[in-house]
Amino acid sequence: MAADNSISNIREEVRRIVPSGLDVTSVEFEGPTLVIYTKDFDKFSENANITKLLATGLKKRVDVRPDPSTMVQDTDSIEKMIRARLPEDEKEPSFDFDFDTGVVTVELANPGALVGKGGQQLNDIKKECGWNVKPVRAPPIHSKTISDVRGYMRYARDERANILMKIGKFITRPIYDNGSENFVRVTALGGFRQVGRSCMLLQTKHSKVLIDCGLDPSSDNTPFFNAPELQPFDKLDAVVITHAHMDHCGLLPVLFRYGYNGPVYCTPPTRDLMALMQLDSIKLMWGEAKKAPFDASHVRDEVLHVIPLQYEKTTDISPDVRLTLYNAGHILGSSIAHFNIGNGFHNVAFTGDTKYEKTWLFNQANTKFIRLESVVMESTYGGHNDMQPSRGDASKELHDLLQQATEHGGKVVIPVFAVGRSQEVMLVIEELMRTGRLPQMPVYLDGMIWEATAIHTAYPEYLNSQLKTQIFQQNENPFLSPIFKRVETAAMRDEICHSPDPCIVLATSGMMTGGPVMEYFKEWAEDEKNWLLFV
Repeated sequence: MAADNSISNIREEVRRIVPSGLDVTSVEFEGPTLVIYTKDFDKFSENANITKLLATGLKKRVDVRPDPSTMVQDTDSIEKMIRARLPEDEKEPSFDFDFDTGVVTVELANPGALVGKGGQQLNDIKKECGWNVKPVRAPPIHSKTISDVRGYMRYARDERANILMKIGKFITRPIYDNGSENFVRVTALGGFRQVGRSCMLLQTKHSKVLIDCGLDPSSDNTPFFNAPELQPFDKLDAVVITHAHMDHCGLLPVLFRYGYNGPVYCTPPTRDLMALMQLDSIKLMWGEAKKAPFDASHVRDEVLHVIPLQYEKTTDISPDVRLTLYNAGHILGSSIAHFNIGNGFHNVAFTGDTKYEKTWLFNQANTKFIRLESVVMESTYGGHNDMQPSRGDASKELHDLLQQATEHGGKVVIPVFAVGRSQEVMLVIEELMRTGRLPQMPVYLDGMIWEATAIHTAYPEYLNSQLKTQIFQQNENPFLSPIFKRVETAAMRDEICHSPDPCIVLATSGMMTGGPVMEYFKEWAEDEKNWLLFV
């Protein structure tokens, strides 16, 4: 017997729930989101309960949009209308109109200024002109990665629309119950009994979902891509990426190179950070005369297939699997992936890398779930003696070492990973200098650190409560401190190396296996006044 989730059945259910006086012109899927078009959008807006009833009754993400025939076509008047609703101190926004979906993306410094209380302002604009307004944050530090990702999504919007339509049909395909027993199976394809190449396959009676697809940083080993359960790639329902470290996402483009064309679910910052990391890995392999297992075209293909999800928003990703992402507290956008299988048959969570206490950047990992029968947990620091120093102890130790180095007129180089650790060290140093506990001096950021930090500034809502208060309410963003200087050229790096003035340099790579950190090490290692600090 076929499951009752086909698009025809869903359309019938929509017309049953919507009051007879409202005109529904079309019901379509856009990825996992059910889009309902109506010529009576103002009436839908006046009665928010209709949308809630639809979402509850259908158990789907629902987006109600005006029928294209009712939309204002004069984009200049729409821009003027939106500008009139912004505070006077808001910088000039940029606009992108998508006539196929009826969505106008507005990039501005403070998206909340356009949203209004409870989203009321967005609804007012939609009622007035028929356009669905999507505010996005303009990073206070320009991010080439975010600019390129958003630009490519605009350039390939027709292809993206087709991809989302196919994904929607695949998610709602009819499934047949042949009477066989329901089951959940997890297959370890990498990352077990080792650090690196994290990859797991979740199988149910009707679906196959891959969780993470990482590389092994210490070798050329890949996950077990040739496992019969995983082949062929185009039979996978979905891929879920928990976070953007390369040992969890580094080989995702390989799937697209060899036939995968389905959705990738992750948070918005994970999408941007993993594109940055993957493209940089291609450059690094070229520099080492190695052949990369994928190229930039496969990364672009991956980006087009990403369906970004916010924390704690449940989404159908196959006929019998629902996904909810929760904060993992590890790096920007890192997630615990919770799967509800078979409408409550079994609930399993994959933690990815987690942090159980609040850090300089993030709130502690979520540990509360409505239902959870099984957990697959990372345990890199899971031993009885694997105790990490507290934030206070780590900050004091770093302060003492930096103070000793600067008192002797020395220079300090700190090898760091571009994503996560470098931003934590930046916050500690900024606080030490802002409060006068360390003398003011330039802190140079070399390698990918500046670009990764720019992406952090685009998503302050993912930072911990203290940082959000500091940024949103006190208007103090520590990442924008003038102490931080970007190393943009080899000539600038050479000038820093030969300058007699004390300074601090954060540079990749964190394990000193290559990257610009090696240039500073070669130049400064012979002088006993200079310090090399591992954090």
